[in-house]
Amino acid sequence: MSGRMNEIDYLKCVCILLMVIFHLTYIGDKYPYAKQVVYTFHMPIFLLISGYLTNIGKSIKEFLKKYLWIFIPYAVMETSYAVASCLLPVRQGLEELSLPAIIEAIFVSPVGPYWYLHTLILCALLYYAIFHLVRGEAITRFIILGLCLYGLTCLHLLAYENAAYFLGGCILAQTHVKLNRFFRPSIWAIIPFILLCAVPENLSRGSLSGIIITYLASCLLLYFYPLLTDRLRRGSLYIGQHTLAILLFSPVFTMLAKGYLPLLSFDPTGILFLVTATALAVGGSLAIEQMLYRSGLSRYFFGK
Repeated sequence: MSGRMNEIDYLKCVCILLMVIFHLTYIGDKYPYAKQVVYTFHMPIFLLISGYLTNIGKSIKEFLKKYLWIFIPYAVMETSYAVASCLLPVRQGLEELSLPAIIEAIFVSPVGPYWYLHTLILCALLYYAIFHLVRGEAITRFIILGLCLYGLTCLHLLAYENAAYFLGGCILAQTHVKLNRFFRPSIWAIIPFILLCAVPENLSRGSLSGIIITYLASCLLLYFYPLLTDRLRRGSLYIGQHTLAILLFSPVFTMLAKGYLPLLSFDPTGILFLVTATALAVGGSLAIEQMLYRSGLSRYFFGK
């Protein structure tokens, strides 16, 4: 896809902020139902956008180079997280620290928030390979792609519901449907959204209700985009254009947030901690990214 769609960067901004917020263990534990609702739609939106924006029109050299420079920071940060999970009280970490366990975390079953990059790389490479090696109509290629993605789920390399959202984005791109036209901004989306989210059984991204919730959440979020002030719009677009850095580095700050949580415990709602920790995580991640670029180290980390 050529050019940038501001609405896409805005959606990415909202989703990455929700990711940071509910990776704060204290907030997730304090508002478990809100976390369950958010987890139903925020990463599906990310995956749908990722599939939509994956450019398979590049040469194989350019395409592989792009994903190599996603894999390298992913591997570095996944390794760091895996090691830290053995030394710190981290949920869903490694049970033992060993080279085979780290290799498995990188290539098979990531620990922590980096599963998204693992899924993105696998889905994108398979998407490119199928559409360049298989002859025939787009529908035939998509059927083969879907079957291959299902095969990867059988090998426990990814979750099929996540791959399905990526596949949905690919279909929208190949049929030339603009994403900001597919999602119809509407304040009325809030009514069915609330009704669906009020039933706990609906809160599964892999179910039909989860798909509808994801669609309604996107429509509702896009309704508010034109209502933002210029400053908020510029800020949201900037964050949306730098989600990779926030995804990579924010776990460092969410882990550190446990250290200053007692200082903010006087607020029983946890909102002050939420705002402080999210601001530090996002600001710190962007600062690390800028430091890497200004020092020249980014060429070894991001390839540019």
